[in-house]
Amino acid sequence: MKLVPLFVLCFTLLLSACDNEPRARQATFYAFGTEIDVSLYDVDETVANNTIDILEQSFSDVNTTWHAWRPSTLTDINKAISAGESIAITDDVAQLITLATKFANDSQNLFNPAAGKLFELWGFHQDNWFESHPPPNETDINLWRAKTPTMNDIQIESNQLSSTNPMVKLGFGGFAKGFAVDAAIAALRQQGIHNAIVNIGGDLRAIGSHGERPWVIGIRHPRQSGMIASIVLKGDESVFTSGDYERFFQYDGKRYTHILDPRTGQPADQVRSVTVLHHNASLADAAATALFVAGDDWPTIARSMGVDFVMLVRSDGEIEMSPKMTDRVKLLSKQEPVIIRPLRVANHS
Repeated sequence: MKLVPLFVLCFTLLLSACDNEPRARQATFYAFGTEIDVSLYDVDETVANNTIDILEQSFSDVNTTWHAWRPSTLTDINKAISAGESIAITDDVAQLITLATKFANDSQNLFNPAAGKLFELWGFHQDNWFESHPPPNETDINLWRAKTPTMNDIQIESNQLSSTNPMVKLGFGGFAKGFAVDAAIAALRQQGIHNAIVNIGGDLRAIGSHGERPWVIGIRHPRQSGMIASIVLKGDESVFTSGDYERFFQYDGKRYTHILDPRTGQPADQVRSVTVLHHNASLADAAATALFVAGDDWPTIARSMGVDFVMLVRSDGEIEMSPKMTDRVKLLSKQEPVIIRPLRVANHS
């Protein structure tokens, strides 16, 4: 889902203001196959230009390391796993895999970066994923499900990574953007910048404010033009959304979304979009995917992952929110009454 900035007009006015007034400076570049917008407030031109160069390189490095099908560190790791071999990894790579494993376990593996072969079966690990093609057959899906690959099948010892499950294939599409945004915010702070937004294809993290005004973002309606809601951000927060319409293909009149349920091997279909608000972009990114897959059980998974702010649009258009999210979201279009669903602990009985 695209998050539509509501502050663009303000930026335009500031840029034409007097030289001694604070300015908002914007830059756009591309990585992860999408547009990245960076907005910096109250930063001089030299610092802004140097910072943008640093951020562009940072995003490029993450993209190069974690690309799922073009040659990358990730494809090298997957080749080693497929061959039953171990491979040396750096501390940074180990850190990301460890963090992804934690999120996967907290989500009861609904966020499952080890499911790369399943995404490959569906044709989403290629550049032309959007072209019409038949869905995979049930036999191939069931063979994958029989091995139930998860992040717990990954072993890392002395910076050597290995796995004994040949169905493991890592892919971090539901997580790498958030990780990259967190790294970008850390880089901004190292440059002494405390008021900024980093927006990657509609998902973002904002720090500080826009002068005396807070950052305000809009969330696009999943089925109509325009926005469904707005959120006023407070200090340091991320907003990430998973939707059923950004990546999909159609075959014989049926639409297949790229968000797959690892329990069934099929596209998740209970939800149109899930928006998560959290200070950590990595967690917000992973949680949005997991809660989309969870469907009706999203309050349990949200509680397990430590996420308090959730807005979900069901497949029938009905809106559900966590109690805390109702205090933060302003719906902008006429809707059915919002269903408030308290977060709950899983019942293991």
